[in-house]
Amino acid sequence: MRQSRKLDHLKYSLTLEDGPTPNGFSDFTLVHHALPDIASNEVDLRSRCAGLPLSHPVIINAITGGAGDVTEINGMLAELARATQTAMAVGSQFAAVECPAVEESYKVVRKNNPDGIIFANIGAHATIQEARQVVAMIEADAIQVHLNVAQEMVMLEGDRDFSHYIENIAAIVAAVKVPVIVKEVGCGISKEAAEELVRAGVKTIDVGGAGGTNFMAIESARSQTGLDSELLTWGIPTAISAVEVASILPVGADFIISGGIRTPLEAVKSLALGGAAVGMATPFIKRLQSSGLKSTVHWLEDFLAGMKRYMVLVGARTIEDLRQIPVVITGYSRDWLTAREIHIEQYATREKHGL
Repeated sequence: MRQSRKLDHLKYSLTLEDGPTPNGFSDFTLVHHALPDIASNEVDLRSRCAGLPLSHPVIINAITGGAGDVTEINGMLAELARATQTAMAVGSQFAAVECPAVEESYKVVRKNNPDGIIFANIGAHATIQEARQVVAMIEADAIQVHLNVAQEMVMLEGDRDFSHYIENIAAIVAAVKVPVIVKEVGCGISKEAAEELVRAGVKTIDVGGAGGTNFMAIESARSQTGLDSELLTWGIPTAISAVEVASILPVGADFIISGGIRTPLEAVKSLALGGAAVGMATPFIKRLQSSGLKSTVHWLEDFLAGMKRYMVLVGARTIEDLRQIPVVITGYSRDWLTAREIHIEQYATREKHGL
């Protein structure tokens, strides 16, 4: 059952549109700097996330694994990651925990990218032993613990008991020997949820906001049952979730921004909001499927070059510089964040050399 579900998830992620909730980035504007005092070859995309050094801040985020038919896809993603020095996460490894015969669909990632940064992936209801098992399976550098309550609620065979998630996450954080990244999968993380995660010992959060691949829509397509339009729009838009999480993160913690990021400008906006990295999944799968590995390598290289272009336009040599340039927040996002008593004026008035 789980293997079949993984194949369905991949199939529908390639055919269904993003959203329908927008990712929110259209409400966020970077302020142009006419005197950037920077050469384009001086821009440095290196970052750090979850204590790990990244050659650049784009992550191939979790999407698939757990079925023999996707081994080739994960292998190609790993080759892409190796060719571009990109960190990569595998999809949920519960399928391999239940059925060791499909472990190869995950192990191929480490086989094809022996020296790369790779994240394991497990659900928040996993046991400590299962968390350790999936880390060992792919010799992971970190582990994503995913939160997908909305998806589970609409999945016919999904879980219905989420009562011990935070205790379980705290236990995993204390027990595993690699960094733990807690990740939403399309509904975003509020400041209240982020505070709970921080108290549980989590130091890296992936906001996984609304606006990208919609797993509720995927489950609806899988089961051939309709969902009301209000449920399909459930969640916190990605850009808003990023500001919510940033508002409570303590020193020493960081966060990843994912959920419908599709352009270099959206990636740069994410970093300007404080993200240590940005995650994307579906764009890589779609391009690999349609155009092959070589074309996807070129596409990612062009994407990174586009990010550098926008960094020049705001006068930012480094990711740290981006976190100090002004960002103007308007529209629905401004209304939301103001109502939530998050002080957004600081984003518009900050300067490169400090607030």
